[in-house]
Amino acid sequence: MKKLIAGVILLGILSSCGNKKTNIDPFASITKEVDSVRQIADSSHHDKSPEDPQPIQADESFDDFIYNFASDDVLQRQRVKFPLPYYNGDKKSNIEERNWEHDDLFTKQHYYTLLFDREEDMDLVGDTSLTSVQVEWMFVKTRMVKRYYFERIKGAWILEAINLRPIERSDNENFVEFFGHFATDSLFQSQRVREPLAFVTSDPDDDFSILETTLDLNQWFAFKPVLPVDRLSNINYGQRNDDDSPTKILALKGIGNGFSNILYFRRKAGEWELYKFEDTSI
Repeated sequence: MKKLIAGVILLGILSSCGNKKTNIDPFASITKEVDSVRQIADSSHHDKSPEDPQPIQADESFDDFIYNFASDDVLQRQRVKFPLPYYNGDKKSNIEERNWEHDDLFTKQHYYTLLFDREEDMDLVGDTSLTSVQVEWMFVKTRMVKRYYFERIKGAWILEAINLRPIERSDNENFVEFFGHFATDSLFQSQRVREPLAFVTSDPDDDFSILETTLDLNQWFAFKPVLPVDRLSNINYGQRNDDDSPTKILALKGIGNGFSNILYFRRKAGEWELYKFEDTSI
């Protein structure tokens, strides 16, 4: 990042300072707590049946819970309501506990993605009052979405169903389909990046400030992150994800590594364009 800032300064494009946004990395400290949670889960596994799970500290925040759920097989089996309803389109089946295979979700990746329609919806991340959350995979090539439905019951998060179905089509350019093209085709990408591109990044000389400037197309290609190609993850805390929304925000959040990039898109003449790029990685 220091190299990036130095290059930007030499180009003379730094323009203003402001208050630094909160850099949310909900999994930054969780990895250190997994062992203790595993011990608690393993102990309670012998004392309580899966139908009567006991809340643990990780249940306070869904982000804490989902990391531990994906990392610990004992806890995961405790928190799945078997037989688990699995919907493939309109066809329903049940997964018995003996047939359940551990699901790592997105925890084996270096980062995960979150999708929002509005900036204010990003405040839902970390909300401890939530009682219903869906974890989603959006598959770009097959245009399918897989949703895991979690409910907090008596203080404990429980996976109650999985649903796999096609992404709904609309008359407008679908964002997931667009992003799949955007991430893999540099020519198409160059046509869908606004110039100049608004750029927000951390001030290396002041931990409490950000720098707001612009990038040209070549600088975008030099500074842009590696973009997900095959699928997008999302945690739906209650935010709207409307296919007809005029704006989309794709947050790329590192898992315990301080990485944080946010891409802001909007429709222009019916087509999606990237108009703002934020890199506040630490």
